[in-house]
Amino acid sequence: MRIFSWLWRFITFIVLLGFAVKNNQPVTLRFFFEMEWHTSLVIVLLLFFTAGVAIGVLAMLFNLLQERKEITALKREIRVKNQLANIESKQDLPL
Repeated sequence: MRIFSWLWRFITFIVLLGFAVKNNQPVTLRFFFEMEWHTSLVIVLLLFFTAGVAIGVLAMLFNLLQERKEITALKREIRVKNQLANIESKQDLPL
């Protein structure tokens, strides 16, 4: 399984490297107020891909934190119910 993982990584690297080499044309990004940025197309694509991943992770992070909070509350509730069940079962035992 480890061999397939490394093979997949190597193939992905080669494909992305070929993509970068084939898309090295200069581009101009024009911003507001006559600002311009001259760079390679692959750099622009990489930056926008990275920004998209970061925005996606941040959007998912809120849900993850909310779910962890809910799981903690449910675990606490189960612990309390188990403690109450143990107390009740001890009271039911005859002396």
